[in-house]
Amino acid sequence: MASGAHSVCLLWLLLFQSIICHFFYPNQTNVDSTFPLLIDVTTEELETGLEQGFFTSVDLVNAYIARINEVNSTLNVVTELNPDALAIAAELDAERSNGTTRGPLHGMPILIKNNIGTADRMSTTAGSFALLGATLPQDSGIAAKLRAAGVVILGKTNLSQWANFRSTNSTNGWSAYGGQTFGAYYPQQDPSGSSSGSGVASSLGLALATLGSETSGSILSPSQSNNLVGIKPTVGLTSRALVIPISERQDTVGPMTRTVRDAAYLLQAIAGQDPNDNYTLAQPFEHPPDYVGACNYSSLRGKRIGIPRNIIFDDEGEAPVLAAFETAIRTIRRAGATIVDNVNITSFALDQYLNGNSSTIVLEADFLSDLPKNYLSKLVTNPNNIQDLEDVSNFTQNFPPEEYPDRNTEIWDEAFALGFDNTSPQFWAAYQNNLEIAGRQGVLGLLTNYSLDALVLPTDFSAGLPALVGTPVVTVPLGFYPSNTTVVRNRRGTLVETAPNIPFGLSFLGPAWSEASLIGYAYAFEQRTNVRNQVQPYLVPNVELTDVVSKKGKLVRRF
Repeated sequence: MASGAHSVCLLWLLLFQSIICHFFYPNQTNVDSTFPLLIDVTTEELETGLEQGFFTSVDLVNAYIARINEVNSTLNVVTELNPDALAIAAELDAERSNGTTRGPLHGMPILIKNNIGTADRMSTTAGSFALLGATLPQDSGIAAKLRAAGVVILGKTNLSQWANFRSTNSTNGWSAYGGQTFGAYYPQQDPSGSSSGSGVASSLGLALATLGSETSGSILSPSQSNNLVGIKPTVGLTSRALVIPISERQDTVGPMTRTVRDAAYLLQAIAGQDPNDNYTLAQPFEHPPDYVGACNYSSLRGKRIGIPRNIIFDDEGEAPVLAAFETAIRTIRRAGATIVDNVNITSFALDQYLNGNSSTIVLEADFLSDLPKNYLSKLVTNPNNIQDLEDVSNFTQNFPPEEYPDRNTEIWDEAFALGFDNTSPQFWAAYQNNLEIAGRQGVLGLLTNYSLDALVLPTDFSAGLPALVGTPVVTVPLGFYPSNTTVVRNRRGTLVETAPNIPFGLSFLGPAWSEASLIGYAYAFEQRTNVRNQVQPYLVPNVELTDVVSKKGKLVRRF
């Protein structure tokens, strides 16, 4: 009798799964529970499949490469495929067969942004031909941690060239080396930037997850535009050693994933000290907190969450975002949090934030110093003899594929015009102003003065102030532009900035080193709303794990 009841329950479960898959993935066929769909598979599902022997890491690499090849000619997402990925996956499969795993990400393929250095057969270019063929003496701190965790670095993703720090008239997701990346939620969608390819790749399941980097908005913005969770860590939580820099005071590397829990797994793998990045030595803990363990449904209960209304702007096209934000506030309140509304930054901070130039001065002066000191001087081979920003500029202006002057070098021209770098007293005054307007009179002051656990904002407005003081932000899917949205293109007319079905996000902001708390709040919100699967991309790869495994004639285990 018990066996019969179990069979009936199993049949109902399979029927329910079939209905759900048909509803959310009408174009996907032959869905098998043994092989979860790669567009929304989780770390834990892949780990289970690998442990049970349903598939191997080699199978995963083959499946993801096939998916990349399906869409890359249309979306220009991936600039480099690791020629050693299959061999690395085979080695990791052998380790697993011998009973050894390096952690929950063992054998998992991950794509990384093409400014994160690797000492292998892939190029690290920041999207510029100036660095093509240049090599490094060792992996970046991030790449080394990924390999130690058993990750297969599958390849590198396109980005806004030089992490959006070259032109004032270029486009998100364009680089000379990688071309123009497009998002997948509307034809010719602006993917946002600068971690453009990482956003699109993760959203389409071209790898388990991706890494991006952020100076001001470059993880958060493409994460929201591609319906992802993005974690912009505290500056110094993750290493920037041998990551092509903009600013040592603002640069950080973080995960871009489809779920909060997956983001926590990836952050766990890359967080920690690195003797080659002295900012990481300021971490207030010997070992990072348990970010995966922070994913608790009740995390918002009893917390005080503030809303700084005077940095939320009712710009044209923001109405759907602001309406969804008000609904989100009600969700957070129902989850047990106390909402503290209108906790606003000072008028001085607001004026400096909107009209001041200290933030620009800091980035330009840091870039002048940090690019040669922290990256170019470390190169083992340097085919174009690029030693500093002046060399980069000269190369860019004289190499036709860089599309100069159609895409200008005005940001660099302004940096040269400063007349000083980050060793100057003038620089220090600008940096101190940043700390004041974003710190005591900005987000840090709000957190302290109102005894808040976090702030919450639409992601459109969440990046700027935390960037100035290096504090963390987590964004999570919030909604999508409705079907009656007017299509708005960028200034060049080449990208769609706003249109039906384009996603947007919600951000939780906290003090330095508060990633575990923010992850908990984002997880509690995500689990109550499940926004991500409400709209699917217009373009989805068809290749699935089951296709790869069946071609091998592999015996599939079934329950």
